[in-house]
Amino acid sequence: MPPLAALLIGYLLGSIPFGVILTRVAGAGDLRQIGSGNIGATNVLRTGRKGLAAATLLLDLLKGWAAVVIATALLPDNEQLAAAGAFIGHCYPLWLRFKGGKGVATLMGIVLALHSPLGMVYALVWLGLLATLRISSVAGMAAAASAPVGAAVLGRFDLVPLLMALALIVVWKHRENIGRLLDGEEPQVGAKRG
Repeated sequence: MPPLAALLIGYLLGSIPFGVILTRVAGAGDLRQIGSGNIGATNVLRTGRKGLAAATLLLDLLKGWAAVVIATALLPDNEQLAAAGAFIGHCYPLWLRFKGGKGVATLMGIVLALHSPLGMVYALVWLGLLATLRISSVAGMAAAASAPVGAAVLGRFDLVPLLMALALIVVWKHRENIGRLLDGEEPQVGAKRG
Protein backbone atom coordinates (compact mmCIF):
# COMPACT_ATOMS: atom_id res chain seq x y z
CA MET A 1 0.00 0.00 0.00
CA PRO A 2 2.84 2.56 0.41
CA PRO A 3 2.92 3.33 -3.35
CA LEU A 4 -0.82 4.00 -3.40
CA ALA A 5 -0.57 6.08 -0.21
CA ALA A 6 2.25 8.16 -1.70
CA LEU A 7 0.26 8.76 -4.87
CA LEU A 8 -2.84 9.73 -2.89
CA ILE A 9 -0.99 12.06 -0.51
CA GLY A 10 0.67 13.73 -3.48
CA TYR A 11 -2.62 14.09 -5.34
CA LEU A 12 -4.45 15.58 -2.36
CA LEU A 13 -1.70 18.11 -1.74
CA GLY A 14 -1.30 18.96 -5.40
CA SER A 15 -5.00 19.45 -5.97
CA ILE A 16 -5.31 22.34 -3.50
CA PRO A 17 -6.18 25.24 -5.87
CA PHE A 18 -4.33 28.03 -4.08
CA GLY A 19 -4.88 30.55 -6.88
CA VAL A 20 -8.65 30.09 -6.74
CA ILE A 21 -8.72 30.15 -2.93
CA LEU A 22 -6.51 33.24 -2.54
CA THR A 23 -8.29 35.34 -5.15
CA ARG A 24 -11.69 34.44 -3.73
CA VAL A 25 -10.65 35.20 -0.12
CA ALA A 26 -9.10 38.50 -1.25
CA GLY A 27 -12.31 39.49 -3.02
CA ALA A 28 -10.72 39.42 -6.47
CA GLY A 29 -13.46 37.19 -7.91
CA ASP A 30 -13.41 33.72 -9.45
CA LEU A 31 -9.99 33.26 -11.04
CA ARG A 32 -11.47 30.85 -13.57
CA GLN A 33 -13.50 33.76 -15.00
CA ILE A 34 -10.49 36.08 -15.33
CA GLY A 35 -7.97 36.33 -18.17
CA SER A 36 -7.05 32.89 -19.45
CA GLY A 37 -9.14 31.15 -16.79
CA ASN A 38 -6.06 29.29 -15.60
CA ILE A 39 -5.59 28.82 -11.83
CA GLY A 40 -1.86 29.57 -11.73
CA ALA A 41 0.19 32.60 -10.67
CA THR A 42 0.42 34.14 -14.15
CA ASN A 43 -3.35 34.46 -14.34
CA VAL A 44 -3.56 35.66 -10.73
CA LEU A 45 -1.24 38.48 -11.82
CA ARG A 46 -3.95 39.57 -14.27
CA THR A 47 -6.12 40.52 -11.28
CA GLY A 48 -3.60 43.28 -10.60
CA ARG A 49 -2.66 41.74 -7.24
CA LYS A 50 1.08 41.09 -7.41
CA GLY A 51 1.16 39.87 -3.80
CA LEU A 52 -1.53 37.29 -4.51
CA ALA A 53 0.33 36.14 -7.62
CA ALA A 54 3.57 35.73 -5.64
CA ALA A 55 1.74 33.85 -2.88
CA THR A 56 0.09 31.55 -5.44
CA LEU A 57 3.43 30.79 -7.07
CA LEU A 58 5.07 30.05 -3.73
CA LEU A 59 2.23 27.86 -2.45
CA ASP A 60 1.97 25.94 -5.73
CA LEU A 61 5.72 25.34 -5.53
CA LEU A 62 5.53 24.32 -1.87
CA LYS A 63 2.81 21.73 -2.40
CA GLY A 64 5.01 19.87 -4.91
CA TRP A 65 7.98 20.12 -2.56
CA ALA A 66 5.92 19.01 0.46
CA ALA A 67 4.57 15.93 -1.30
CA VAL A 68 8.09 14.66 -1.97
CA VAL A 69 9.38 15.56 1.51
CA ILE A 70 6.44 13.86 3.25
CA ALA A 71 6.87 10.73 1.15
CA THR A 72 10.60 10.69 1.87
CA ALA A 73 9.90 10.79 5.60
CA LEU A 74 6.89 8.47 5.80
CA LEU A 75 6.99 6.32 2.67
CA PRO A 76 10.63 5.91 1.60
CA ASP A 77 11.30 4.85 -1.99
CA ASN A 78 7.94 6.23 -3.08
CA GLU A 79 8.99 9.85 -3.57
CA GLN A 80 8.52 9.77 -7.32
CA LEU A 81 4.96 8.49 -6.97
CA ALA A 82 4.18 11.30 -4.53
CA ALA A 83 5.74 13.76 -6.98
CA ALA A 84 3.63 12.42 -9.84
CA GLY A 85 0.52 12.56 -7.66
CA ALA A 86 1.14 16.18 -6.69
CA PHE A 87 1.72 17.21 -10.29
CA ILE A 88 -1.38 15.40 -11.59
CA GLY A 89 -3.39 16.82 -8.68
CA HIS A 90 -2.39 20.35 -9.63
CA CYS A 91 -3.09 19.88 -13.34
CA TYR A 92 -6.25 17.80 -12.92
CA PRO A 93 -7.87 18.52 -9.51
CA LEU A 94 -11.03 16.61 -8.74
CA TRP A 95 -12.54 19.65 -6.97
CA LEU A 96 -12.37 21.77 -10.13
CA ARG A 97 -13.70 19.09 -12.48
CA PHE A 98 -10.14 18.22 -13.47
CA LYS A 99 -9.47 21.72 -14.88
CA GLY A 100 -6.33 22.78 -13.08
CA GLY A 101 -3.11 24.65 -13.70
CA LYS A 102 -0.23 24.04 -16.07
CA GLY A 103 2.15 22.68 -13.44
CA VAL A 104 5.25 24.83 -13.85
CA ALA A 105 5.54 26.06 -10.24
CA THR A 106 4.49 22.72 -8.78
CA LEU A 107 7.07 20.96 -10.94
CA MET A 108 9.75 23.31 -9.65
CA GLY A 109 8.89 22.33 -6.07
CA ILE A 110 9.04 18.68 -7.04
CA VAL A 111 12.41 19.04 -8.73
CA LEU A 112 13.85 21.00 -5.80
CA ALA A 113 12.78 18.27 -3.38
CA LEU A 114 13.98 15.38 -5.54
CA HIS A 115 17.42 16.86 -6.30
CA SER A 116 18.16 20.42 -5.18
CA PRO A 117 20.98 21.15 -7.70
CA LEU A 118 18.60 20.22 -10.49
CA GLY A 119 16.01 22.49 -8.89
CA MET A 120 18.48 25.35 -9.14
CA VAL A 121 18.94 24.66 -12.87
CA TYR A 122 15.16 24.66 -13.30
CA ALA A 123 14.84 27.96 -11.43
CA LEU A 124 17.61 29.61 -13.46
CA VAL A 125 16.05 28.58 -16.77
CA TRP A 126 12.52 29.58 -15.71
CA LEU A 127 13.31 32.87 -14.01
CA GLY A 128 16.05 33.79 -16.48
CA LEU A 129 13.78 33.42 -19.50
CA LEU A 130 10.88 35.04 -17.67
CA ALA A 131 13.02 38.08 -16.88
CA THR A 132 14.41 38.40 -20.42
CA LEU A 133 11.50 37.39 -22.67
CA ARG A 134 8.62 38.13 -20.26
CA ILE A 135 6.61 35.33 -21.87
CA SER A 136 5.45 32.98 -19.13
CA SER A 137 4.62 30.03 -21.39
CA VAL A 138 8.04 29.97 -23.06
CA ALA A 139 9.85 30.22 -19.72
CA GLY A 140 7.68 27.51 -18.16
CA MET A 141 7.99 25.04 -21.01
CA ALA A 142 11.74 25.60 -21.28
CA ALA A 143 12.17 25.05 -17.55
CA ALA A 144 10.12 21.86 -17.68
CA ALA A 145 12.16 20.60 -20.64
CA SER A 146 15.39 21.41 -18.78
CA ALA A 147 14.45 19.05 -15.93
CA PRO A 148 14.96 15.66 -17.65
CA VAL A 149 17.95 16.97 -19.61
CA GLY A 150 19.52 18.38 -16.45
CA ALA A 151 18.84 15.14 -14.57
CA ALA A 152 20.72 13.18 -17.23
CA VAL A 153 23.64 15.65 -17.24
CA LEU A 154 23.85 15.48 -13.43
CA GLY A 155 23.80 11.68 -13.50
CA ARG A 156 20.33 11.29 -11.99
CA PHE A 157 19.10 8.92 -14.67
CA ASP A 158 16.58 7.50 -12.18
CA LEU A 159 14.66 10.80 -12.41
CA VAL A 160 14.69 11.11 -16.20
CA PRO A 161 11.54 9.04 -17.01
CA LEU A 162 9.38 10.85 -14.45
CA LEU A 163 10.64 14.31 -15.39
CA MET A 164 10.27 13.56 -19.09
CA ALA A 165 6.65 12.53 -18.57
CA LEU A 166 5.87 15.60 -16.46
CA ALA A 167 7.59 17.90 -18.98
CA LEU A 168 5.43 16.46 -21.76
CA ILE A 169 2.32 17.17 -19.71
CA VAL A 170 3.49 20.76 -19.17
CA VAL A 171 3.88 21.17 -22.94
CA TRP A 172 0.45 19.59 -23.53
CA LYS A 173 -1.14 21.96 -21.01
CA HIS A 174 0.44 24.86 -22.94
CA ARG A 175 -0.91 23.78 -26.34
CA GLU A 176 -3.12 26.89 -26.65
CA ASN A 177 -0.14 29.06 -25.74
CA ILE A 178 1.91 27.34 -28.45
CA GLY A 179 -0.79 28.23 -30.97
CA ARG A 180 -0.68 31.87 -29.88
CA LEU A 181 3.12 31.86 -30.00
CA LEU A 182 3.02 30.61 -33.59
CA ASP A 183 0.51 33.35 -34.42
CA GLY A 184 2.59 36.01 -32.64
CA GLU A 185 -0.27 36.69 -30.22
CA GLU A 186 1.07 35.35 -26.92
CA PRO A 187 0.94 38.14 -24.31
CA GLN A 188 3.85 39.12 -22.12
CA VAL A 189 3.69 38.85 -18.34
CA GLY A 190 1.61 41.70 -16.94
CA ALA A 191 -0.37 42.24 -20.14
CA LYS A 192 -4.14 42.20 -19.74
CA ARG A 193 -6.23 39.70 -21.67
CA GLY A 194 -9.88 39.84 -22.52
